[in-house]
Amino acid sequence: MTPSEFETRLRELMRAHVVSVENAHSIECQGCEKCLLCTFCRDSKSLTRCHYCTASSNCTDCAHCRACTSCLGCSHCIASEGCTGSNYLVKCVGLSDCSYCFGCAGLSHKDFHILNEPHGRKEYFAITSKLAQSLRL
Repeated sequence: MTPSEFETRLRELMRAHVVSVENAHSIECQGCEKCLLCTFCRDSKSLTRCHYCTASSNCTDCAHCRACTSCLGCSHCIASEGCTGSNYLVKCVGLSDCSYCFGCAGLSHKDFHILNEPHGRKEYFAITSKLAQSLRL
């Protein structure tokens, strides 16, 4: 094989990969494209090993997330981006190993924060339930 032949075949493979929308080894995914090993996801793109996610993209090992992008190992998150190993986030960006955060950015190992400020558990739920309702989340 010559370098030219290699380059030609590589371009063909890349082109075929880009246009493919198949959901490989996924079960009951609807309206999804390029999802791999996912189950029961809806209207998502390029998910890997995700379950019950909706309107999300480029996430891996996530479950029950909605409208999330580029998250890894998260669950029950809404409209969050680039978060890792976190749970119950809403409108957060770049969080790592956090739980119950609302509108936060760049936090690590934090729980019950709103706009990067700590709150007691009871206060957190009182504030966020009203916010979520008014923001229609």
